[in-house]
Amino acid sequence: MAPKRPRQQSAAACPCGLAETYENCCGRFHRGAAAPTAEALMRSRYSAFVKCDEPYLLRTWHPRTRPARLDLDPGMRWTGLEILATTDGSAFHSTGTVTFRASFRGGSLLERSRFERVDGAWVYLDGEFPEQ
Repeated sequence: MAPKRPRQQSAAACPCGLAETYENCCGRFHRGAAAPTAEALMRSRYSAFVKCDEPYLLRTWHPRTRPARLDLDPGMRWTGLEILATTDGSAFHSTGTVTFRASFRGGSLLERSRFERVDGAWVYLDGEFPEQ
């Protein structure tokens, strides 16, 4: 019997839906790089929900609206992200909005999120849930 060869790790696609690996896309933000736009932060936060990365979610939440802790459901299965609209949120803005649909097993969530810069970094302020 031949010895088992170690399995090569395939580069996992990023949960946010962009055509990059997780490591090169949202993973770099989860490791500490600053998101350059409100949309990039929103995508990285979606990926953090997929990966149950509570510290990242709290770190990227506006200090005024940040909860003390999150109760993430490890059984929740997020299945896709669709960006529907963005307003401002670039390197030239201090605020921005991102409207998106996040799908999960059994349904979807429609949210219009507001983002602000705090000490130069984009953070999630709050969101509203328009009628679907």
